[in-house]
Amino acid sequence: MLWTSCARSWRADARRLAPALLLLVLAAGAAATPLPEGEERSALRAFLERTITESDSFTDRYAAEVWLVDMSTRLAPFLRDPAERLALLRQLHAAATGSGLAPELVLAVIEVESAFDRFAVSSAGAQGLMQVMPFWRAEIGRQDDNLTHNGTNLTYGCRILQFYLERENGNLRRALAAYNGSSGSRRYPDRVESAWRRHWRTGPLPW
Repeated sequence: MLWTSCARSWRADARRLAPALLLLVLAAGAAATPLPEGEERSALRAFLERTITESDSFTDRYAAEVWLVDMSTRLAPFLRDPAERLALLRQLHAAATGSGLAPELVLAVIEVESAFDRFAVSSAGAQGLMQVMPFWRAEIGRQDDNLTHNGTNLTYGCRILQFYLERENGNLRRALAAYNGSSGSRRYPDRVESAWRRHWRTGPLPW
């Protein structure tokens, strides 16, 4: 009963906030991640070449079912189709855990980046759920990768965020700002944290 009530409340909030969410998505596109240059670009390219993979991350069936049911309920205001939600959550869990990221953090990033629109394109050309710049496909010799494919987009986005998290010695705020191309600014990390606290929080994160 509690989750049903929450889901109704989130659906109502989503309808009321739809115009604001659209503005946030457009604003994120206007400040899309610039193309890295020099050593950073070379390092990130090498990192992606080593780590772009897809795998199933669930080893405990019961834990998987609990997490999937919980997150599917939370995701319902953004995606109506239950089968679509479960497929996305499985792909997201695999990409996140394979990159050493909390899946709930990745859900918050996607909420801010695209509001779960797999076909979202920013004014700078960033694509998909995690707003990945398409030049990375050519950089690592995978020109045929489709960034509107959820599994592919999630893998790229999670690996890029992992790269910045490692570069920033585990400082999540600085890594998120770098992911967004707004290093030194608190705005983007604050938005991700706010989304995480509102919709995806299940435990502590190192904010």
